[in-house]
Amino acid sequence: MQDIIKNLGLLAQILFLLYFSVLQLSFAYSGLIAVQYLRRMLRQGGKQTLEYQLKYNFVIPISILVPAYNEEATIVTSLRSFLSLHYPDFEIVVINDGSSDKTIEIIKEEFDLVPTTHYGRSFTKTAKVIEVYRSLRYPNLTVIDKENGGKAYALNVGLAYARKSIFTAVDADSLLDADALLRMTRRFKEEDEMIAIGGTIRVLNNAKLENSKVVSLKNPKRWIERFQVIEYIRAFYIGRASLSHFNMQLIISGAFGIFKRNPVIEMGGYRNDTVGEDMELVVRLHRWAYETNTPYSIRYSMDSVCWTQVPNDWKTLLKQRNRWQRGLIETLINHHKMFLNPKYGRIGLIAMPYFWFFEALTPIIEILGYFLTVFFWLTGTLNKEFALLFIALAIFGGSLSSLTAFTIEVFMPNRYADLRSRLVLMFTSLLENFGYRQLISFERLKGSFQVWQKKGKWGEMKREAIDKSS
Repeated sequence: MQDIIKNLGLLAQILFLLYFSVLQLSFAYSGLIAVQYLRRMLRQGGKQTLEYQLKYNFVIPISILVPAYNEEATIVTSLRSFLSLHYPDFEIVVINDGSSDKTIEIIKEEFDLVPTTHYGRSFTKTAKVIEVYRSLRYPNLTVIDKENGGKAYALNVGLAYARKSIFTAVDADSLLDADALLRMTRRFKEEDEMIAIGGTIRVLNNAKLENSKVVSLKNPKRWIERFQVIEYIRAFYIGRASLSHFNMQLIISGAFGIFKRNPVIEMGGYRNDTVGEDMELVVRLHRWAYETNTPYSIRYSMDSVCWTQVPNDWKTLLKQRNRWQRGLIETLINHHKMFLNPKYGRIGLIAMPYFWFFEALTPIIEILGYFLTVFFWLTGTLNKEFALLFIALAIFGGSLSSLTAFTIEVFMPNRYADLRSRLVLMFTSLLENFGYRQLISFERLKGSFQVWQKKGKWGEMKREAIDKSS
């Protein structure tokens, strides 16, 4: 019996080692692609190219949808940021989704709102609209007050009232870089087949602001926020860049992405029966394009930045990660038909399996690995060489991805410029392997078994004023 346990233990350790070796190799390869992506971006030029766009009207009119639920602490600063964007033709559509705080009252007072008779084009079922307002000071600002129905319902109402050919959905606790829309919309001109593009999400916590714009970055004060700085830099500069390179991007953050409006409306807009409406929409766009034989691309723009507040307390952070995991699995289940289906090309044969095995199942396999390691150690069947190699892969593989992402971040307009900040964040990238990552994985594991609970609900987060001087 002891020999059977020993052999099974050795087999399990080999399988776990192979799994995490493949995972870390994919991270390393993604880092190489991301560096190439950065080189192409730098060759395209910066401000000069943007000025050329403006001079020759090389832009597309855009609608900015801002769903808001209990955002009284951040909504004014965010709207000021959006209204000051360096873009010649845009409208802002705020959708107040039945907030229980003073969100709508604050917007009315701050932006001189009056009722209007503007009507939307209904294309799907939504919660009831109570009133539509326009601003006396900003003719491109429309505010819709509606009954609470969830984020997807709010976005669909915004789509019904939007009047431009492309749109972006931006969180109400976020700020956009002044040139972010210019950098992203030029890609629609350069690539006719593009139907969606995602931007980079950066951590706003403790950033220095002037006139609702980020002017410099300082390390967040809490370790919980610093860990998230590492995660965001790594996820976008490495993960999204490599997926975009192969046109296999399945996630565009709900905080900042631009879409062609007509395909989204043709598909019925955002689904309201999932907590991952942003990922679900992107996967459905891939599916729609293959099923209708529509040439398309879905890309990522590395230098188009949206700044967002991240949770600064453990309860909110864990709820957020639980929700993200449930949204991921919901989407993969809803579109299971695409899995390993050659009809859907590289999305079905590569992207869907990758997201199942190396995104959705990773927390389950990781936590199982910890328990089995303890079991093998207690039964005397733990192979020390495999254990040490596993630990080395987990720590140094992840840290290598973080360091690559930091290298890319150096070339961004807003970056952690001082040496002390960068050294602290590099230390954070090592420290996250000892407790933080395991805690997040355990919460994601819980989320994996709670997939059918709390569908379509807002993930309310405790907000703080973004710009206390405003």
